[in-house]
Amino acid sequence: MDNQAEVREFLTSRRAKITPELAGLPSGSRRRVPGLRRSEVAALADVSVEYYAKLERGNLAGVSPAVLEAVARALQLDDAERAHLLNLAHAADGSDALTRPRRRTAQWKAHRSLQWVLDAVTAGPAFVRNGRMDLLAANELARAFYADVYASAGNQANLARFQFLDPASRRFYPDWEQAADIAVSILRTEAGRNPRDKGLHDLVGELSTRSDDFRTRWGAHDVRHHGTGTKRFHHRTVGDLILAYEGLEMAAAPGLTLTIYTAEPGSASEESLSLLASWAATSQTLAPHSRD
Repeated sequence: MDNQAEVREFLTSRRAKITPELAGLPSGSRRRVPGLRRSEVAALADVSVEYYAKLERGNLAGVSPAVLEAVARALQLDDAERAHLLNLAHAADGSDALTRPRRRTAQWKAHRSLQWVLDAVTAGPAFVRNGRMDLLAANELARAFYADVYASAGNQANLARFQFLDPASRRFYPDWEQAADIAVSILRTEAGRNPRDKGLHDLVGELSTRSDDFRTRWGAHDVRHHGTGTKRFHHRTVGDLILAYEGLEMAAAPGLTLTIYTAEPGSASEESLSLLASWAATSQTLAPHSRD
């Protein structure tokens, strides 16, 4: 991905989101652009207009951490957006080669002890994914939970392909728009962290070509940390589920995330998960373990 274009579009999109009122500035009456002017961001960041314009043209190479932090404050970036800006700066310097996760080959498989850990989680779906949202390893309940994902070979065990290219996702995610926003923000975050990932380039190109919903969201340049929260699902076998999730970065495998879903104790969703676990244990139609 073109680093300068990424920087330019990210900074421009963040500037457009900050109104003068949010920045504590007078709004004036003759504004021709949404959000702040470049000169206003420059003043808030305490840099010259010319220097900020250079940054917004995509030239982050050699920019000091202090200046990046000042720009982040001026644009009121959240933690995920700050991290994304730093990743883009690292890529501009060429230092991302030292900091990005090691590239995973197509032959990556969960080692036995990791699969044992996943299989030891019996009360909820547990799975490992990479930044491209490939499902790399899963326990039995996760394979049953994502039965729709595994059901189509075209999804390639990838949650983003399922989200945007498989009509079944509209049923599986009752809050489809929100789930779509999250999926794209995860991919956009990964693009900043690992800009030379050919698999990610290919995935983004495929989804941009085949899905207007994806293409529009990708152009928004939104990023986020996706570590904890609650989601609604509708499973084709057990119906509605409200599940909490925790995403854990894997120290032994940089760039991979272990996610566990669970239901509130005593809730209808817990009962439905138990039913799904029983179904998974007896079903002979589940897909085999996913692959990268």
